[in-house]
Amino acid sequence: MKLPASLVHSDTVTKKEKWLGYLLGPAGALLLNAVLSTYLNVYYTDVLGLTGLWGGMFLTIFPIVSKVIDAITNIAMGQIIDRTRTKEGKARPWLLLSAPLVTITAILLFTVPEGSDTVKAIWVMISYNLFYSFAYTIFNMSHNLMVPLSTRNSTDRGGLSVFNQITTIMMSGILVALVFPMVIMPVIGVDKSKWITLMSILAILALPLTLLEYFFTKERVTEEASQEDEKQTLTFRQQMKTIFSDKYMVLMYVYFLVYTIGVTLKNLSLVYYCNYVLGTYNDGITQMLVSVIGGIPMGIGIFAVWPLAKKFGKRNVTLVGFLLYSFGSLICWLFPTNLGIVLTGQFIKNIGGLPCAYVFMALFADCLDHLEWSRRIRADGAAMSIYNIIAVAMVGIMTGVFNWMLSLAGYIKPEAFQSIADAGAYLSANGLNAQVALDTLKAAADGTVTVAMQQPQNVYWVISFAFVGLEVFTGIILAVILKFVDVEKNIAKEQEEIQARKEREA
Repeated sequence: MKLPASLVHSDTVTKKEKWLGYLLGPAGALLLNAVLSTYLNVYYTDVLGLTGLWGGMFLTIFPIVSKVIDAITNIAMGQIIDRTRTKEGKARPWLLLSAPLVTITAILLFTVPEGSDTVKAIWVMISYNLFYSFAYTIFNMSHNLMVPLSTRNSTDRGGLSVFNQITTIMMSGILVALVFPMVIMPVIGVDKSKWITLMSILAILALPLTLLEYFFTKERVTEEASQEDEKQTLTFRQQMKTIFSDKYMVLMYVYFLVYTIGVTLKNLSLVYYCNYVLGTYNDGITQMLVSVIGGIPMGIGIFAVWPLAKKFGKRNVTLVGFLLYSFGSLICWLFPTNLGIVLTGQFIKNIGGLPCAYVFMALFADCLDHLEWSRRIRADGAAMSIYNIIAVAMVGIMTGVFNWMLSLAGYIKPEAFQSIADAGAYLSANGLNAQVALDTLKAAADGTVTVAMQQPQNVYWVISFAFVGLEVFTGIILAVILKFVDVEKNIAKEQEEIQARKEREA
């Protein structure tokens, strides 16, 4: 079948490619994923009420088991990409397929039918794996390869990496940090129908934007492959042996593993931290302040990070950044309930996180080029499958760990009532206390009142450690790891040798 052709024809990176293919195109799917990363677990615990299902073990075990499936599909997808041969490249065709799949499966995540807990559990398990293990795996694998496969020019590659991250950090951040806590969450509360409507809109938005990414990207590195490269095929075992024999690739995977553990737990706990430790349930301001004030450096970083990385090196700037990252987290952890101090700590932390956020994929691409130079193969799909396995496995594992910690600590989910009187009667009958006085609560447009409960002290500790404590340690570990990732010192020479080698083989 003939695929629609790319609308980018230049041999060098163009402005429309940056703005449409790398900034706007990925916005839909990445925004959807950002919202899911923050709120899907909230939907499971607060709307569907699954925290106590199977004695609290369902939300602990099912995400971990699901990620085993996800790991397998990532390996398979990496092999498929490495063996794909089309005029449109080896990764881009899968972007085209992922567009409708992401939309459909994302909607299924929230349309959980009413029924017994068993029915809900089965639907959650199936829909979760259809989205994460199938649809989003296809998108994420192909999307993440766009920067490494776009060009060998380090400057252009770095620029595309920055544009790619602007989408995740700025566009996703604006909605997740501003609109959701201030406007959307207070309105939808724990109303299932409102959740379904909202998430369906976001899922549908992802479809045309992902198509935009397909049409305005180009795989120049794939296109330059010689006939010898096209015939080259290695077994999965050979690919893994080759990849893990390279010290830079191993270091980057360890780095990404540690980073993902910290970030995932932080993302999962953000809403809970703002609802219970720092502020009150859906107060409309605390989460916004934490995300926006702490995230202001991310906007500044658009202009500052890449010039600094070019002058001092991607590795060096990122290493120093993680020391600041750890220091900012420590400030927050020492004073987790003080809004002013937490905002200061978040600001410092996110300054430190700037280099990692914007230039990681460019550094990873340098490691892929070094692997090609030293081993004479490109194993983009296999290498990215390991990267994605780490990402998705840690999301599942840390989700399970976080839910297990909440259940063990005695987390009490909020409840929706038809009136203040009903709420008072329920609290009295169950020996519970509301987080704030009932007469201060405002009813939603439909008259319902959502009441958050006072949590046991252990719950506050768990949430604080997850959001601000763990990354004190991961920041230091990451700085140490980066000390040994000096791939940049010879990468320009290695890229020249790769090009000369291909010219001889052509």
